[in-house]
Amino acid sequence: MMAEHKHLASQGVQLVELRLDFINGPIKFKRLLAKRPCPAIITFRREEDGGQWTEDEETRIMALRTAIVEGADYVDLEEDIADKVPRYGDTKRIISYHNFRETPADLDELHYRMSKLDPDIIKIATMANTPMDNVRILNMVKESKIPTIGLCMGEMGTPSRVLGAKYGVPFTYASFSNERTLAPGQIGYRQMQEIYAYDKINQETEIYGVIADPIGHSLSPHLHNAGFQHYGLNKCYLPFRVPREHLEHFIDVVCPKLGIKGLSVTIPHKEAVIQTLKKPSEAVQGIGACNTVIFDKGGPSGYNTDCQAILESLETAFPVKHDGSLKGKKVLVLGSGGVSKAIAWGMKSRDADVIISGRTQEKADMLAENLRCSTVAWDQRGKVKPDILVNGTPVGMHPNVNETPFDQAGIHRTMIVFDTVYNPEQTLLIKQAKERGCKVITGVEMFVRQAALQFEMFAQQEAPRELMRDVLKKTIGAARTN
Repeated sequence: MMAEHKHLASQGVQLVELRLDFINGPIKFKRLLAKRPCPAIITFRREEDGGQWTEDEETRIMALRTAIVEGADYVDLEEDIADKVPRYGDTKRIISYHNFRETPADLDELHYRMSKLDPDIIKIATMANTPMDNVRILNMVKESKIPTIGLCMGEMGTPSRVLGAKYGVPFTYASFSNERTLAPGQIGYRQMQEIYAYDKINQETEIYGVIADPIGHSLSPHLHNAGFQHYGLNKCYLPFRVPREHLEHFIDVVCPKLGIKGLSVTIPHKEAVIQTLKKPSEAVQGIGACNTVIFDKGGPSGYNTDCQAILESLETAFPVKHDGSLKGKKVLVLGSGGVSKAIAWGMKSRDADVIISGRTQEKADMLAENLRCSTVAWDQRGKVKPDILVNGTPVGMHPNVNETPFDQAGIHRTMIVFDTVYNPEQTLLIKQAKERGCKVITGVEMFVRQAALQFEMFAQQEAPRELMRDVLKKTIGAARTN
């Protein structure tokens, strides 16, 4: 434990929590505390509070008292034992509460009760079951006269861990590494620093983000935050897990309360989010899908950068003098979701002959009817001989890297093959198309372009596209090796 403490301090960590409940055998306080390289919090957590300790309570309380006598910088005391461990010396008292089921309705009452237990800092960690729980816990922090750490656990609670700095928490908690989290939804220290630049977040920081469900796979925070940091902008981009049933409330209530300025929108919300918009763009209305929301005084406005990114990416496969027209080209679009809608609409706008093939025939028929194009049954898609094949489905995405949405036997050398899946970049479809000698366009190209177009709306300046492309490729590569 001491070796890890020294290593963390060398990485720039300014405060370390030492978890006594993970120590096997006698606790040697003098050795733990005598030559600590930075201040430390002594925590001895019971199993019922998310810790490892299952033995008698008297032993645990005595250990916490000993830590204080030995000069610990901070000691963490659950509210039910705070009156059993008196203040002594310079040790600061963190009075804590953990709820792994919910964020209770009586947060203010809970905070008031804990404020009567002689705290230097109050810590309240609860499970987020709705996006609104983040707002409630952060508002509690903001209104408190006693320094308070308020955070929500779980994937839905991630924003509260980063935004605490904007609302005035004295410090937040991060794990030593992403593989060694001690609480649900905890973020690694390097992520907090390198992706979110936590130490630079303040009251004036503008908030942006991406909404999806699930959200853990999203790499958008890496790209957008890298861009913000490149220009030294006081902006932070966060992942927001928003279940379908909470989408309207999130846009109408949570976003204004958190002061969110802009959002990227992905699966499963690209179609449904249109119902929440005050001003959908012409492209959003034509496509029937939105991947970008901007908040201003007139309410949420919606845009679609997928379409432009798709067309820009496609042009890389044509000669330099290509005029953009796809007249006479047969395009087979696989899928009928938000990305496929943008693909099909963009191709139709360039006069292509578009054919839709979706795994859900009803959705494919509806899209084809709206765009006045044709369909082919999913099990018959291999019989089409397109000039351009575009995969708008997630088939082949990590971890299902051995899957392909189109049989190699149907791929011909003269085809352009475009796969919107970006993780991995070299999908099985792309690999097999290369083997056939086809021109290929990878999902990395499209993903960077659509993100860059969003960035330019968020930041009002040119996106650092090469930086964003490098960050995406490095992140994908790192994920594969871990």
